[in-house]
Amino acid sequence: MSGPTITASNPRERADLLRRSLRIDSGGTAAFGVVMLVGGQWLAAPLGLPSAWFLPIGIAMLGGAAALGLIAGYPEIPSRLAGSAIAGNALSGAVILPLTFTGVLPLTGLGVAFMLAGAAWVITFAALGFAGLRHSRSRGTAQRGHSHGNVAPGGTTHT
Repeated sequence: MSGPTITASNPRERADLLRRSLRIDSGGTAAFGVVMLVGGQWLAAPLGLPSAWFLPIGIAMLGGAAALGLIAGYPEIPSRLAGSAIAGNALSGAVILPLTFTGVLPLTGLGVAFMLAGAAWVITFAALGFAGLRHSRSRGTAQRGHSHGNVAPGGTTHT
């Protein structure tokens, strides 16, 4: 039994890697945001995270999820927006890992696992997004939507 891979063998799947990774990242980020908002009062002590962090992080996660979903919805995904999503994920990973290991936060064992799972998520989607963007650039085309009726904000498309 083999696990998922970053690159796909089917050319159409490779072409859709950027869009699919943005959509999955959007959904996961939204779910994480809801967990942060709803579970904050119960999760603070078991994780060792400051309870005051849950509300702003949850709101930011929902905003990020909406942005990722909007970017994925463009008929042609603008490279600069895809790059922003990739950079946001990479930056998040670069912040989460030091917070996990420097002792700045009084994390419990469960809190360390929680932070590492978050870092793994954002680093994985930074890599998937980068691979998808690189592939779309090497083909000389932007990611095109399939028959989903996607319309870019303002009815325009950008590359």
